Amino acid sequence: MADARPDEGFDGSDKGPGDAATGVPHGHPSHIPLPRTAPRPRPAFRPVTIRDARDAVTVAALYLRWLGYLNTRSASRRPPSGSRIAARGMLAQVEPALRPTTPRDIECLWLTAMTEAGDTPVACAFFTLAGYTSGAHTRADSLGVPLFTMDATGTPQPVNGAAYELVATGA
Repeated sequence: MADARPDEGFDGSDKGPGDAATGVPHGHPSHIPLPRTAPRPRPAFRPVTIRDARDAVTVAALYLRWLGYLNTRSASRRPPSGSRIAARGMLAQVEPALRPTTPRDIECLWLTAMTEAGDTPVACAFFTLAGYTSGAHTRADSLGVPLFTMDATGTPQPVNGAAYELVATGA
């Protein structure tokens, strides 16, 4: 039996590295689907105009659902200011106040997420209208807390590496 040339398929045909008609590489049975290598793309996020604190919480909840955290609800523990949203595997805080978020705010959210985690890991994220102090950015980066800002248009914007990663990977 002759050896197959490198440009031949496993069956000895001269089809190159794959069958252009089916997109299936030679040597791989066409009835077995190829493994999924990339996540399905999400549709674009549909913003909601923010007019008050309740709208800010609504936008954050919709954004978490868009990221893949389903069944969002109001968290049982209330923060000193703002609101918290819980979903399976995620605890988020929404701060509609017009003061920048501080390192203490980030730490309180992170500690609450760690105490609620138990055996199942719980991530956390922070949403604010007024932005973050430089100390809050530094603390969030060290703890791996995603930070998002929101404006009146209702589209959360990632502002640190952890937030960009969360947007890229989703839940």
